[in-house]
Amino acid sequence: MEYSPREMMAIAAGRFIKDGDVLFAGTGVAMLAATVAKRIHAPHAHIFFETGGIGPTLEELPMAVADPRVMAFANLNAGLVEAFSYVANRRLHTIAFLGAAQIDKYGNMNSTVIGDYHAPRVRFSGSGGACDAGSLASGFIVFMQHGVLKFVEKLDYLTTPGWLTGGDSRRHAGYRRGGPIAVVTNLCVLKFDDSTHEMYLAERYEGVTPERVRENTGFALDVSRSSVAEPPDAEELRILRDEVDPQRLILG
Repeated sequence: MEYSPREMMAIAAGRFIKDGDVLFAGTGVAMLAATVAKRIHAPHAHIFFETGGIGPTLEELPMAVADPRVMAFANLNAGLVEAFSYVANRRLHTIAFLGAAQIDKYGNMNSTVIGDYHAPRVRFSGSGGACDAGSLASGFIVFMQHGVLKFVEKLDYLTTPGWLTGGDSRRHAGYRRGGPIAVVTNLCVLKFDDSTHEMYLAERYEGVTPERVRENTGFALDVSRSSVAEPPDAEELRILRDEVDPQRLILG
């Protein structure tokens, strides 16, 4: 079946979610992934948003985390403090869905500036809740468009900590849990080595070669462990298109 890179990204990310996980969802593909995961793989997963919607039904997909639909028929309508207390709760297995302008080989992210901080070429909106979620959640999954300007050897600014300098550096820095689990792009799924915590190519989408991924990555990338990702099946695509986003608000 034909499917778009955005559909593949949402379904590939949703496959990481286990039943009972607590999902901190952002805007865009992250919202699709969280909803697809709950509808297909993890019916007892709980979705919440930083603006305070805890456990909404998501019968209609919100356009953004500030959309009032994130609170429609929710278990609790609260605020930022309550939402981030869920992220940090050590009794919960919380997975955050995040995005950024730049990412390095250890999953550290920049969503603040491109160029010098005091005289940037581009200034973005900043962390929002990304630094908090990346620091406090049980783990996080990153969504990126793949390109050498986004996958960089050195960040222009560190907004959200990943595995820092690799190895045990995150733990030595005082982070008691968490770290990036995977990076999901329009070309592939990347994971992190259990020991070095360096990024490697885990799965590439149908028709994407390891060389294409490597050429679009701005640092040396291990592609030797990669395999072809399982494509979406007809039922996954039906749920995504007809139940999750029938208005094509995010799918387009």
